[in-house]
Amino acid sequence: MAQQRNQWGQQKFCCSVCLDLLKDPVTVPCGHSYCMNCIKTYWDEEDQRKTHSCPQCRQTFTPRPVLVKNTMLADLLEELKKTGLQAAPDDHCYAGPEDVACDVCSRRKLKANKSCLQCLASYCEEHLQPHYESPTFLKHKLVEPSKKLQENICSRHDEVMKMFCRTDQQCICYLCSVEEHKGHDTVSAAAERTEKQRELEGSRQKLQQRIQDREKDVKLLQQEVEAINHSAGKTVEESDKIFTDLICLMEKRRADLKQQIRSQQETEVSRVKELQEKLEQEISDLRRRDAELEQLSLTEDHSQFLQSYPSVSRLSEATDSSSINIRPLRYFEDVTAAVTELRYKLQDMLSETWTKISLSVTEVDVLLSEPEPKTRTGFLKYSCEITLDPNTANTKLMLSQRNRNVTYVGKKQLYSHHPDRFTDSPQVLSRESLTGRCYWEVEWSGLVSVAVTYKNISRTGSESKFENSDQSWVLDCSDNEFRHQSVSTSLSVSPSSRIGVYLDHRAGILSFYSVSETMTLLHRVQTTFTEPLHAGLFVWLGSAELCQQQ
Repeated sequence: MAQQRNQWGQQKFCCSVCLDLLKDPVTVPCGHSYCMNCIKTYWDEEDQRKTHSCPQCRQTFTPRPVLVKNTMLADLLEELKKTGLQAAPDDHCYAGPEDVACDVCSRRKLKANKSCLQCLASYCEEHLQPHYESPTFLKHKLVEPSKKLQENICSRHDEVMKMFCRTDQQCICYLCSVEEHKGHDTVSAAAERTEKQRELEGSRQKLQQRIQDREKDVKLLQQEVEAINHSAGKTVEESDKIFTDLICLMEKRRADLKQQIRSQQETEVSRVKELQEKLEQEISDLRRRDAELEQLSLTEDHSQFLQSYPSVSRLSEATDSSSINIRPLRYFEDVTAAVTELRYKLQDMLSETWTKISLSVTEVDVLLSEPEPKTRTGFLKYSCEITLDPNTANTKLMLSQRNRNVTYVGKKQLYSHHPDRFTDSPQVLSRESLTGRCYWEVEWSGLVSVAVTYKNISRTGSESKFENSDQSWVLDCSDNEFRHQSVSTSLSVSPSSRIGVYLDHRAGILSFYSVSETMTLLHRVQTTFTEPLHAGLFVWLGSAELCQQQ
């Protein structure tokens, strides 16, 4: 409250010209007070117009009034100075570089409170008062402070531009409307503003509707984020529990096996030691008997020898040792072999299953997939290095160039037996599995088909041929056809010697292109892929090569 009273005092006892406390205060006929020097200087500048006015209310005086010091006001100011009244406004009231300054302030300018479109000037709160108090200014249009008031002045005629030329879409003054814009469709700026205001409201409604739509989209995305986080957290928790159970099961099986081996070890060792003890006892008895026989053999008395011989010569029954079957270094090694076989089976199963699990993770895609590229440069961003798997190659095919080229040779090649090898069709698969977005190119000659297939396609019989299987999607380059599950579709364009294949596994898009100076679409498939895919080549009387991308 004290601060408000202090500010009120500053406003009431400040000169509206210098904005400082009144010095040698004088009062002009209209009742406003100024510093003696300030009003003199102000009126000196008006002497040429032969009329003098009040800087605040604009009331004019003729002739120039005689100025006399207002002694009562001067005494009051002296008393107020003693009580600590400060004259200058707070720093934040002064206009800075980015502010609109008052056009009337003669010294340090205050911030403008309003701008007048008729006066084309900006006023601080003090100098704005006449616009509120004098009837002369009641019709003036006050707006928020603006630095662009001069832009409302016609540079040609120095008049306020109150008209608008719809023909040239620009603001003009009334003289422009009868000169260079004569005959144009002109209206008042106010009328055009009304029209544009209606358009603006329509645009705002559309913008507000778009804002509401986007806010709904944002809300949906926030819900998706929450759902993804919840699902991911729950899946991690459940997966962790499953893996923990698996680990516990493995630990239990390991402990059971260890206990079983130790138990069997103890049983077998006990049996061996029991037999060992019997044999050692028998050895001791035999040695004792041998000593008796030796002693008997040294007896010189024939009668004693003959009498003792029957009892000494009888041998005890020997321990049966025929069951002893020594197998050097072959006791529990078969168990190790069985566990090793289990490890390999688990590794293979985990490798195959893990690909499916990983694919299930990467297929989580809330947003739409990126659009398919239009240029070869765009496709090459998704290029992937692919090699052919020798274990899948038919024996009439020969691989070369680091397993990137395949040629039909007809003569059976000496390949080792492998369950993944095609036995009836001259085909081969890529070593790499394909997920996500992939692009590769094939250079071909002869009778060649370019395929994309699941790995578990049959290796024997008619269903092993790409074009007959529901596991494969095939472009027959030589016959100009696309085939899937024995259904053929003719191509509208003959393919060039280089075929580009684009796969978006997640979006279920597979496209074949003829590659030359431009990319020509041969065929596109839209489906749902449930497993990782492999590139495939069928070669008959020719060759095909997986091109290295440049």
